[in-house]
Amino acid sequence: MPGLVLSRILVGIGEGVSPSAATDLIARSIPLKERSRAVAVVFGGLSFGSVLGLLFSPPIIQNLGWESVFYIFGLLGIIWCIGFESLKERQLGDNEGLLNLGQSSTGSGGLVSSAVSLESSDSSLEDLQNSLKDVPWGAFFKSKAVWAMIYAHFCGSWGHYTCLSWLPTFFSEELNLNLTEAAWVSVLPPLGSMVITSIAAPFADNLISNGVDTTKVRKICQTIAFVSPAIFMILSSVDLGLPPWEIVAFLTSGLALSSFAFSGLYCTHQDISREYASILLGITNTVGAVPGIVGVALTGYLIDSTHSWSISLFVPSIFFYLTGTAVWLAFASSEPQDFSKSESES
Repeated sequence: MPGLVLSRILVGIGEGVSPSAATDLIARSIPLKERSRAVAVVFGGLSFGSVLGLLFSPPIIQNLGWESVFYIFGLLGIIWCIGFESLKERQLGDNEGLLNLGQSSTGSGGLVSSAVSLESSDSSLEDLQNSLKDVPWGAFFKSKAVWAMIYAHFCGSWGHYTCLSWLPTFFSEELNLNLTEAAWVSVLPPLGSMVITSIAAPFADNLISNGVDTTKVRKICQTIAFVSPAIFMILSSVDLGLPPWEIVAFLTSGLALSSFAFSGLYCTHQDISREYASILLGITNTVGAVPGIVGVALTGYLIDSTHSWSISLFVPSIFFYLTGTAVWLAFASSEPQDFSKSESES
């Protein structure tokens, strides 16, 4: 058990830096009118990986043993890293001097110039520590838009993590699906997410290209991402005498439509600050990880106490989806903010 716990901690550490790193790359290299599609492609890979993992893991385990899944997926990760590193070095060699990393000096419409050179990637640990001291932490937490992102991330993660953990059990125990059927049904939400993401991202980018205000686009997309699963969970939790597969279809549709968040919340970090997009996502993602610990455990406790899936799984998620929508509509913004200036003025 100690070895298993340690390995999960190390996996979490590795996964924890990945979203911020990806966000930083997108913020510094992708223009506003293409940002939704870039975020959708990068973070949509989570759904793609979930589908492949759920489909390929059972036959791999059956034929090669359970340990083989870890060896195969781990080896694929190493191969990917080596390939990405060689690709990065080749591209940097071809385009040296073209990438400028650092503080944004333009508005939301175009790519940014900055003051940090490519050599900064080789900074020492001391340089890294000094740079962290220069981060305007106080300015972040004085921004209503940042707090809106933090709460929205928490709300979205509550629904995502609790459903990810408990829906297979719900399908098996409440809808009386057998384990094989429940396993196949678990593939449907990430599959639906891939479909919705391919629609939502061009939709958002086209609105922005046609002159619709960026903040309005982000609010529309995030509202769809929150209200849709809330409605379908309400329909699933009320006793309407629906057959099991209709409830499965409702929940799958709701969770799939929550992928509109890739064109809402997940783009706002880059919208309001190219320079600090990765740190802002790190902040919101840290808060967003809390439901994975508290929410999943609390759901299990409520199920044992109340024996009601509606009260345990759906009601809390509906509450956070709806309050998250209200906070997002009231305070979210995609207007670029100069956090460094705000910090120096204060």
